[in-house]
Amino acid sequence: MSTSAMPRLGLWLLWLSAIPPASAQTPDSARHVWSLHWQNTDILEYAAPFPAAYSGAHSLGNRGETDETVSADVFVARRLWSGGELHADVLAWQGSGLSTSFGIQNFPDADAYKAATRVPNYMFAHLYLQQTFGLGGHKEPVADAPMAIADRQDVSRITLRLGRMTPLDQFDHNAYAGDGHRQFMSWGGTANMTWDYGQNTIGYETGLTAELNQRDWALRYSFFLMPPYVNAGNVGSGDGGDDRILTWPPRGRYGPLDKSWAQAVEGERRYSIDSHPGAVRLLAWVDEAKTVDYDLAAQVLATQGPATDLTPYEADHYSYGVGLNMEQEMAPTVGLFSRIGWNDGKAQALEFTDTNWAASLGASFGGLTWHRPSDTFGVAGFLAGASSANQRYLEAGGLGILSGDGRLHYDAERSVTAYYDAAMSTWMHAAIQYQFTANPNFNRDRGPASTVMFRLHFER
Repeated sequence: MSTSAMPRLGLWLLWLSAIPPASAQTPDSARHVWSLHWQNTDILEYAAPFPAAYSGAHSLGNRGETDETVSADVFVARRLWSGGELHADVLAWQGSGLSTSFGIQNFPDADAYKAATRVPNYMFAHLYLQQTFGLGGHKEPVADAPMAIADRQDVSRITLRLGRMTPLDQFDHNAYAGDGHRQFMSWGGTANMTWDYGQNTIGYETGLTAELNQRDWALRYSFFLMPPYVNAGNVGSGDGGDDRILTWPPRGRYGPLDKSWAQAVEGERRYSIDSHPGAVRLLAWVDEAKTVDYDLAAQVLATQGPATDLTPYEADHYSYGVGLNMEQEMAPTVGLFSRIGWNDGKAQALEFTDTNWAASLGASFGGLTWHRPSDTFGVAGFLAGASSANQRYLEAGGLGILSGDGRLHYDAERSVTAYYDAAMSTWMHAAIQYQFTANPNFNRDRGPASTVMFRLHFER
């Protein structure tokens, strides 16, 4: 960890530890007026040296390196009226992913944003209004938590959110692979790698979500703005207009509102097998943004050279895809999960990864059987592939969000990730993760690469 990070991290922890987990209550003890929580996550990253026939501008360094990321959030929520809530989350972050978060599609650090910085940056990661309309019938408790106020609400309900947030707040959830601060740290372990969802460089944007929830199923819809730039590694390169106001230092600009957007729908079916809960979620999305067609870009690079500026060749493109997300409890402390995803792969992705098809399968084990009930061990395998058009683009020397080795000897990226998360107290967890990646960034001429992540997570 860089020495410059330590004093700031110490100040954050001192400040955060002084904030108690509090929530003012109404006379109804189950119903709270406000909620206050915080979290701090520190990840030390290490990549071992590995063989590489060549390297490019967006390659993972093969000589061995270390880096670190630090993030801290303060979550505040206030009940405004019946069913109405205001949520805010102030995020501070600093640090960088390995090789500035280039070189692996299933990148091993979930907090390694593309906005690398050696001094703290700040933003309102969440700032939104939520309105819940109860439809009557059976009620269920809502636990006090970050982005949630303790309450009892109708199981049958409609929930609307408007403001700054991330689609992952309501979409693509998985009980065993979704929280990069307590579960898998890799990007593929937190979301579907083929979904270029509406977000800025750090993962948040302005949008609208709507959810209809019933006892055994749910249906969701979202509309989010998209920044006008490809998230290619420079601070501000993938930020939207709201980041001029909600991020410090300010950055970004708006794209045309009718031509820079991301929409998604998701259907969820919950069930139980021999009293073991499970769920299946089907996700579909369509985006519109100004990007470069892969085939056109490959032709330009082949004739004019890999250093050619492709900006004049950008045009409005639609992209679309589907994803399947499954989870199944096998025993009280054992669960299986899987994600499968595909997108059309005809034009550049804007914000997340360069992956056009992906699949994962993993298992999570609670520590009850070895007398550590709050510990978790997880292991999973991940596949990530590129479309034929994307392959031609990378072979010609093109650069993507994560990829760009200068040349390409294509094969699917294959990775195996395992982590152990240990509870040190009720508010502190320590974790270690190992990831083995063959063909990083779809390239047989580089790797395999081994990375190790050490994580400390504090929350109250």
